[in-house]
Amino acid sequence: MSPLRPRPTPRQSLPASECLWSDQEVIVVSPILKRVVYPALANSGYLRRRAQGGSFCTLTYHGVVPTGYESRDPQQDGCLVSAENFRAQLRLLKEVYRVVSPEDVRDWLAGGKELPERAILLTCDDGLQNALTDMAPILQEEGVSCLFFVLGASAKRSFDSSQVLWYEELCWLLLAAPAGIYSFDSADSVELNFDLADRGPGRAQQRRAVWWNAVRKLSRCDQLQRVSFLELARERFGFSADWNRERWKGPQRRRFGLLDTEQLRQLVDMGMTIGSHTQSHPILAEQSSEAAWREVSESRSLLENAIGKPVWALAYPFGDPASVTAREMLMAEQAGYQCAFMNVGGGFGAALPRFGLPRVHVTAEMGLAEFEAHVSGFHREFRARLG
Repeated sequence: MSPLRPRPTPRQSLPASECLWSDQEVIVVSPILKRVVYPALANSGYLRRRAQGGSFCTLTYHGVVPTGYESRDPQQDGCLVSAENFRAQLRLLKEVYRVVSPEDVRDWLAGGKELPERAILLTCDDGLQNALTDMAPILQEEGVSCLFFVLGASAKRSFDSSQVLWYEELCWLLLAAPAGIYSFDSADSVELNFDLADRGPGRAQQRRAVWWNAVRKLSRCDQLQRVSFLELARERFGFSADWNRERWKGPQRRRFGLLDTEQLRQLVDMGMTIGSHTQSHPILAEQSSEAAWREVSESRSLLENAIGKPVWALAYPFGDPASVTAREMLMAEQAGYQCAFMNVGGGFGAALPRFGLPRVHVTAEMGLAEFEAHVSGFHREFRARLG
């Protein structure tokens, strides 16, 4: 299999969501597909035969549910897989496919190594603490390695290990805020108006729609401006400075807290590879060219200085075509990365543009048969036929 050429992909119309913030991906996979069609195809061996001769497939996780963690919001936690499911998926991959190391892929991209047929690369986004405490030990037990995409902010000397992803904190605030109409105009030139619904069956979804609109607009600001906005919103909603303290008790911290520099080094010592997930996880397509370039390039430098190893791969935040354009793909190449990954469109048989590599996004609700349908490429082609 020959190395990929660095070329961007055209923009597509796909939902803009990182995990299960949007229901659009879930709706496509109906209960009939999940419980009847995919298991039948898997049991017949069709999905495995379909993948024969396949070249390369990348999977992306967002972490493993920490031991003792109790979910309060299944939709927010929809990206994390259970330890039991993670082990089962790894064992299936080892049995049927060829799980390759990140270094194997790096050497392949450099033109010095061929990958085996049905090569699988494991990746994990966001750099949450459970990547070290709950996910990496399972990877070691199963004898495989993973490319962890983390924030450049984790490598800063001033980094506070109690920090969380800014858009998750914003979601907590909006879901908990009293009903009402709120106006903010302090985040640089970005004006935000929140019309938060009161009780009702559609309350949570209405607030998530408000949340996503705010994520888009706040992505145009830098990280310090976002932090300032979150503080202002907390005060405006009437919450105390420690209103969310319970999220930092035991498993909650491993679920939401970001890795710090020492923890990044521990991951490397465990045989894992570090890639960049930008500096602070904004929607790059919403940013100015100057801001997007800083997010892409400075994160690489910070991480390399922190771990003492080259950082050669980038995963775009959110990673759907509404969040990533040809501009960001060109930036990834110019910043010195050897490749960059999307968060959609994966499975064997997909096109493999070097700076827009597709990935299978593994979610909490994905059973083993559905997982194999995604890996084989069947799910992607079936969805494409539905339009």
